[in-house]
Order: sequence, then C-alpha cells, then structure tokens
Amino acid sequence: MMSSWIRELAEPKKAACANDPRLVWGNQETIWTLSWHAMTAQPSPRTVALAKPKQDFGKNQCRSLFLYSCGRESTIWERPLLTDFGLPSDRLLKLSESKKYQAAYLQQRPRQSPEWPISAAALSYKASPRILELARPKALHPEFLLAREVPTQVTNVAALARASLRLQRLAEPRVRKVTCCYERSFPEAVICPVSKLAQEAIASPRTLELARAKRLHPDYVPLRDAEWPVTKAAKHTVATPRLVELAQPCRRPPMGSAQFNPDAFTVKETAKKATCSPRIQELARPIKR
Repeated sequence: MMSSWIRELAEPKKAACANDPRLVWGNQETIWTLSWHAMTAQPSPRTVALAKPKQDFGKNQCRSLFLYSCGRESTIWERPLLTDFGLPSDRLLKLSESKKYQAAYLQQRPRQSPEWPISAAALSYKASPRILELARPKALHPEFLLAREVPTQVTNVAALARASLRLQRLAEPRVRKVTCCYERSFPEAVICPVSKLAQEAIASPRTLELARAKRLHPDYVPLRDAEWPVTKAAKHTVATPRLVELAQPCRRPPMGSAQFNPDAFTVKETAKKATCSPRIQELARPIKR
C-alpha cells in the first residue's frame, strides 16, 4: 500500500498549459479562445464613440522632417508672414498677465525673497546730505588712463616704410655655437675634445693628493653575510635543564572548560537575604524626564 502511494507521488506533474494551443508571436490569434456571445455582441454607442481615432489637425500641413527634433536654433515650422504684424487678442493679453501675489503670502514671505512692497513713506522720503554723499559714485584718479585699444592703428607712413640695412642686420637671429653636442666619432674617443697640451700635462703633488680616494676608518668592520656559519661547538652543545624547561610551550586549558562555570546562575543565600541601602534605593529610581 505504501509503495503504490510513493509511486503515485513520484510521477511528474502535468503542465498547466499542456492541452492549450501553442502561441506563436506575430499571428492575429488571441491568447484565450473567445466565446460565441463575445464575438456576436453589439457595442454600445459609448464604446463606438471611444473607439473613434483622435482627429489629426496637422494632417494637411506640410512640415519638414525635423518637426519634432530638439536642440535646433531654427523654428519647427515656418511662420506666416502676417504673424509678426498681428495684434494679440484680449484673451491672450489676459493670459499673459503675471499672477498676483496673495495677501497671506506677502505677510508670511521669507526675508530671502528679492521682492518686497515699498511703503508710501519710503517712496516720498527725502534723502539727507550724508546719504547723497554716500550715493555718489567713486571718482576716477586724475592720472587714470583708459585702456588702449588692442588693434593698434598703423599709419600709412609706417606701413610703407622700408627698413635700413642696419635694422635688417639687427633683425637677423643670433647664431649660437652648439656646445652640448659634438661630432660623432669612434666609441673609444672622449666626449669632449681634449687638447694636446692637456694630454701631455703632468699633475702636481697637490692634484695627486686630492685625486687619492678617501680611506676607510681603521675600526671599520664590513657588513656581515646573511648566512652565518655555525661552529662545530654549537652543533655538539647540549641544552641545560633550564633551557629545556623554557623551551616547552605554555599549556592553556581549552576555552570550553575555562569559561564553564556551573554556579554562574546560582544565587547565594546571603544575597537573597540582603537589604538595599537608602543610597542604592535612591539610585535605582528611574529619572523623571
């Protein structure tokens, strides 16, 4: 009995859409089969009115291909010639008026607002001589000269003048001898040419003394090699009992037994009979906020 039930449960579950017709993209068939009543139903006048396409008012207008393009400097379509000379209607003038502020907004307007109503007293106020003096713009320095125009006007005499031989000679670039590079020669040759007298010169005793390399300090010890040779005595040495004792690793109890405390939740009898002092009772009271 149990084996037949297990075999029944082991059978794969049938797909939900195994008997449904296969759907193919691009055909005109509906996903669900329409009933005969739905296909023979008559639409109501409201459904017929909603099914009508929206009227296209720009159907008969000849517009360019960039009608709906963005970022162009030119207009989307050409404007009629009489558009610039026409007068707006009363409706357009009324719609173009700016929206007036409400009284509640003017009273509660923040100080950061750039527009504030000016009172009649401020409009009819007469400035004092001190305010008129401060309002006067700062005068320029007597020796101030205006900035000269960038394109300097060249006179006709200067434009038709001919440079003298002296000016032409001074205008020529100065020829400098290149001293950082020398002609290419065989590899054994020196970079800079050495004169014959310099090659045959004899150094003085002072030059020989200065040319001598600096000597090391008498107590200088060179660097020791990274690999040190082990002596024969060190290889045959025997460790003392103290060294053997220190070489043993430190033994620590495991964490499970070290942190295990069977009396962790046991309350002592003295703690059960203890009485709180007035100071502890005062500190135990919650803070009133």
